[in-house]
Amino acid sequence: YSNGQWTWMGGSKLANQHGSYGTLGTAAAGNVPGARNTAMGWTDPSGAFWLFGGIGYDSSNSIVGLLNDLWKYSEGQWTWMGGSNTFNPLGTYGTQGVPAASNMPGGRFASVAWIDPSGTVWLFGGVGWGSSSAGSIVLGDLWRYSNGQWTWMMGSDSLSESPLYGTKGVPSATNRPGARQRGIGWADSAGDLWLFGGNYAGNYNDLWRYKDGQWIWMSGANVAGQASTYGTQGTLGWSNTPGSRTDLAGWVDANGNFWLFGGYGLASGSSGNLNDLWMYLP
Repeated sequence: YSNGQWTWMGGSKLANQHGSYGTLGTAAAGNVPGARNTAMGWTDPSGAFWLFGGIGYDSSNSIVGLLNDLWKYSEGQWTWMGGSNTFNPLGTYGTQGVPAASNMPGGRFASVAWIDPSGTVWLFGGVGWGSSSAGSIVLGDLWRYSNGQWTWMMGSDSLSESPLYGTKGVPSATNRPGARQRGIGWADSAGDLWLFGGNYAGNYNDLWRYKDGQWIWMSGANVAGQASTYGTQGTLGWSNTPGSRTDLAGWVDANGNFWLFGGYGLASGSSGNLNDLWMYLP
């Protein structure tokens, strides 16, 4: 989309198409990810677009599954960068905190992805496969992708963990947002990660910050199902808080402020699809 017009750049005009993976690490005109939804994406400092996972079609199967393939789109061509070309792969976690070429998050969807100012990519949670073949679960694992390798940073590799909030505003090694899906995230200019809302056994409106290897509960409630506190439109207030919600949109403006829009959740007195717009000064 540029100068008020859309341009069809690639992919099929038909629905439910398989991926064409080509050779791992090699760009080619014929490469293309399969049809999918609820994938994660980001843009790196060079302007290349990256795509990870989602629910969709792999290289050959005629039914959809959970994907963990990693793709890069640059100079008009896709490159398959990592992960499996078949659906429902388990995660390979390795040793927590240690990068390795063999590490890889399992197939998943509805995660949160960030790219920080250094170009490091972070991936959190979603619904998918941990290290166990017992079945897909809601995940709360945090991953880092840098220099072509994944690192499992924290969170369980096989359990749907509940949040541990600790004290609001105080970092702790034991704090964690817990398993959740369909939240939203921002990265600030210092490289800290921020996470808002999402769902696991209810919708949340908690705001988290990840700084120096620890999670900090910053605002919102430590229980699900909270209504919005709107205050006065256009006026900052410590008591103002968006209600619990999922599937929202968010972005960072040129001044480093965080914005969120809509989603599905609670307004001031009713639940449903929302169109409220919020700004947060980190």
